[in-house]
Amino acid sequence: MKIVVTVKLVPDTNSEKRIDPGTKRLVRTGVETVINPFDEYAIEAALQLKEKLGGDTTVTILTMGPETSKEILRKALAMGADDAVIVSDPALEASDVAVTGYVLSQALKKNGFDLVICGGLAEDGNTGGVSGALAEYLGVPGLTNAAKIEVEEGKLRVVRETDSGHQTVSAPLPAVMMVTMGVGEPRYASLKGIMGAKKKTIAVWPVAELALDRPIGTDGAKTELLTIAKPPERGKGQIVVAEDGPSGAKIIFDFLKERKLV
Repeated sequence: MKIVVTVKLVPDTNSEKRIDPGTKRLVRTGVETVINPFDEYAIEAALQLKEKLGGDTTVTILTMGPETSKEILRKALAMGADDAVIVSDPALEASDVAVTGYVLSQALKKNGFDLVICGGLAEDGNTGGVSGALAEYLGVPGLTNAAKIEVEEGKLRVVRETDSGHQTVSAPLPAVMMVTMGVGEPRYASLKGIMGAKKKTIAVWPVAELALDRPIGTDGAKTELLTIAKPPERGKGQIVVAEDGPSGAKIIFDFLKERKLV
């Protein structure tokens, strides 16, 4: 079975974030880059499946970014992934979710896959839209919010986390799946894994190697950021002392009703 995990490289979650007022993009220069923390759960889910299925099951890491990302991806290889692919090209600059999903889908077609696993969100964008875009572009089932995963006889079965509880769904392979943190804490890389990662392959593909038939980068983006503004400073809260429980409840209800929240 061929499992591919899509990951995004993001600025270190502990670093200060700045937006360039000219380009309206996140400033990445001079900031340490890491694997998106949510994507580490996707890697963990893939490695758990590999251990369960055994045989010739492989895990490939796929990302879109600069060629200098190689050493950052070594962490995923040290965790246990078999190899990695970076789609890297200056033409991809300023790509939005739609373009990213399209380019990665073409890379997946070139690489081949049985199951694609994605993290839930990205620390720098939080759109959560890539997994859905991949399923659409690839024309395969897309399952979201998976916390428990089983693969048997060519079928994917997952337990989804929902606002009202859990839901069990299934779909035939190939498929795209987005996981939650419920799959389990990402493992630490062992010393043996770190040493072994140095020998594993990281391929770099320019867009010329993909069968792209539509604009990418800024020209292909479906979204445009027009303005950037800091949120207004939060004012002081209002303290109300109620005589008793019922009057306190009425004050709260009237407050919510005034703001059309009930």
